[in-house]
Amino acid sequence: MGYSHTNSKGKTYFLHSKNVQLKGGRNQTIYYFAKDQRAEACDLPSDKVVVESPKTGLPFCKGK
Repeated sequence: MGYSHTNSKGKTYFLHSKNVQLKGGRNQTIYYFAKDQRAEACDLPSDKVVVESPKTGLPFCKGK
């Protein structure tokens, strides 16, 4: 089971990761939250913290 975050509005989001290839050919791992838990669910990396958007309540990962 991956990392889950309940925002200030009471909705639960699950953290997912995906490896993407950028235009320059470099590979990078992106992290995103979704309302449902999918196969790409992951744990929160130790170098990231979860921050919530004050307007919408949507969580996102940010470097420490």
